[in-house]
Amino acid sequence: MDSTKFTPVGEVSADERARISVGKAGVRRDDRYAIAVNDEGAILLTPLVSIPKRELLVWEDVQIREALSRGLLESAAGQAKSLGDFTQFVDEEEDED
Repeated sequence: MDSTKFTPVGEVSADERARISVGKAGVRRDDRYAIAVNDEGAILLTPLVSIPKRELLVWEDVQIREALSRGLLESAAGQAKSLGDFTQFVDEEEDED
């Protein structure tokens, strides 16, 4: 672990439940982190963002991500047109799963 890329922000002590406050490092309520520990006991927190599994396809498929991006850009530029109401095509039984 290259310690030259870290900036010291203070010193903390674990409380009676082994919790450490990291607010001095800019962490806010409900922030999420992956935790890694090396052989020397150094702890590395990597910021995470959780997404619903159903949205993972967008991040895994470049073509879908690019098409979605184009669509959003076109909509923002006022180039989108309404194709009407598609609720008639919803399968109620399939939606319940």
